[in-house]
Amino acid sequence: MMHHLLRTYIVVFFFITSTFTGLHAQSTVAPVVPDRLSPAASVSLIGYLNKPLDAAYENRILAQDIERLLAPFRDRSETHWWQSEFWGKWFTSAIQAYRYHPTEALRAKIDSAAYGLLATQTADGYIGNYAVTHRLQEWDIWGRKYSMLGLLAYYELTGEHTFLHAVSRMADHLMAELAERNVRIVTQGNYRGMAASSVLEPIVLLYKYTTKRKYLDFAEAIVQQWETAEGPQLISKSAVPVAKRFPYARAANWVTQGQKAYEMMSCYEGLVELYRITGNPVYKTAVENTWQSIRDTEIDVLGSGSASECWFDGRRATPYAVKHADETCVTATWIKLNQQLLRLTGDVRYAEAIEQSYYNSLLGAMKPDGSTWSMYSPQAGVRRTGSNQCEMGLNCCVASGPRGLYTLPFLIAMSGDEGITVNFYEAGATAVYSPLGQEVHLEQTSRYPLEGEVSIRLEIPKAEKFTVALRIPSWSKRSTVKINGISYPVDRSGAYLSINRDWNNNDQIELSLDMRSQLHTWG
Repeated sequence: MMHHLLRTYIVVFFFITSTFTGLHAQSTVAPVVPDRLSPAASVSLIGYLNKPLDAAYENRILAQDIERLLAPFRDRSETHWWQSEFWGKWFTSAIQAYRYHPTEALRAKIDSAAYGLLATQTADGYIGNYAVTHRLQEWDIWGRKYSMLGLLAYYELTGEHTFLHAVSRMADHLMAELAERNVRIVTQGNYRGMAASSVLEPIVLLYKYTTKRKYLDFAEAIVQQWETAEGPQLISKSAVPVAKRFPYARAANWVTQGQKAYEMMSCYEGLVELYRITGNPVYKTAVENTWQSIRDTEIDVLGSGSASECWFDGRRATPYAVKHADETCVTATWIKLNQQLLRLTGDVRYAEAIEQSYYNSLLGAMKPDGSTWSMYSPQAGVRRTGSNQCEMGLNCCVASGPRGLYTLPFLIAMSGDEGITVNFYEAGATAVYSPLGQEVHLEQTSRYPLEGEVSIRLEIPKAEKFTVALRIPSWSKRSTVKINGISYPVDRSGAYLSINRDWNNNDQIELSLDMRSQLHTWG
């Protein structure tokens, strides 16, 4: 088993080194606000999560028919639907899965999908599935966003500038279209422009990788347009509960309402990226306010929310049967938003939210063989696969599930300026970096989350003084920690226990968490 883990370290370390070497060949924009925590360099799990991760890898990621995803981009006749989101969702999850477990089979599939999409780019820079007469409408820009994210992910993987250039051409074409038609992006598409303006995320990343000011200007313009009368007002209404920012639209005008959960959080993911690059505190405050509103008024005991895909003040409805509850797209995007904030701030509450959602709602939505995902996961009733959307053989939630699934492994242990943070206690091996740049291997032995006894062994080339921060879950009322047999006091749960000392090779951390069942009251 350890032979497998060490082999994974070598392969992934080479992959990460070569990837960043390629990116460093071109200057990038340094963040004004660097992340407090960085994801692990590599991870290999052998415990509870190993089975679902491997199942989804084989039966969802590798099993996907790439030609079916590419066909709409070649046809370009759509006037209404969202076929173009599926390539980008699958592709970004495939990149995540490859980072977790790089294999020749998946790499070949990723390469084929990347070059296949690139071949569909038109002379004016467009990559999408909409007819010329219907460009910018409905889900067109939403789909372009996912194509941009996928091509940028491939650029991050390979350093091949052809793909960065392709995204630049896509962005230039979009900006030119909006200018030529003299329209605001928030008036294009659905849900007060949230679907279309969630393109903010790849636009900010494009500025980061190209240093071209026009992309930052476009990103700032998108945020300014949010605050118009037609827009979602994601900044000015960030302190308003997410379900109460606008009146609910009637069924006939459903796509005009401002409570759509998935699209809203997608916009805030982009706003986090914009905050990193600008340091504008207004952006961070808006995201944090909204996160708190979602956490306090929407997230149920399983760690997800929404009814019919919208915020509805749903936390209070936790004990009741709710129609179309806890959409998997919402679950996965909530996890992704929390990982953004965890990286940015190092705040334990985001790790807490990820764990609750991941182990309950997300894993509960996945078919045990990993081949598909339920669209909704109500707490009363049944979970079933959703519709075959857009005649694509899958739906939005089947495409979103893996994007959440492969997020957690690289958050198990993270690196920071002060040391190493351990968020989750899955059995396996993780590679992180010390403040002096040493590669530190953490070997975790546990049956977590089935049992609370965890052993962590450190492998470090040379002794070094730094902090190891252990997350003590809020639900663990009686926790104990020992290092090399010596007890350390645990003052409170729902916080990090930070231990600053000289760490040596083979130091052993023993953690015991309180796994007793608890009764939660609601209403």
